[in-house]
Parts: sequence; structure tokens; C-alpha cells
Amino acid sequence: MEEQAHHLELSHREKGTVTGVLEVIAFDEHEILLKTSQGMLTIKGNDLHVSRLDLDSGETELEGKVDALLYSGKEPKKKKGSALARLFG
Repeated sequence: MEEQAHHLELSHREKGTVTGVLEVIAFDEHEILLKTSQGMLTIKGNDLHVSRLDLDSGETELEGKVDALLYSGKEPKKKKGSALARLFG
């Protein structure tokens, strides 16, 4: 399987595009966790939103105030409970 190209573009720390996205692991208004072709990407900030997601092309767009970008090679441990319980818990 061919590796997707990974590219990150951030404008004024408020709008961004990420390519090479394989999966959105989790997101809320303070953190977005993406699995990319170059490892795990954690985006931290305030009022964060995933404004567009297209996993077929591996591209996502985000909005909000970005304070930090962190790459890691490890996937996070799965949280217990249903997705709905984690979302509304």
C-alpha cells in the first residue's frame, strides 16, 4: 500500500489543512487527535473544530485557536466505554 503524502498548513494559528490523515481518533474544543501517514498528530488549542473531513482523500480542515502541534509515533491507549459515553461524558 502506498503511503499518503502528509502536509500541514496553518494560517494565522486559526485555520489549517492536514493531508495524509488516516483516521480521526478524537476531537473536542481543546484537542484534535489525528492518525497520519507520519504518525500521531495532536493539535491543542481553544474552540477547535474539524470543519471538513474526507478520509477518501486523507484530508481534513480545522478551525480554532491553535496553541500546540505535537507528533508522536505511538497510538493512544483506547479509552473504555462507548463512543457516545466518551463524547457526552
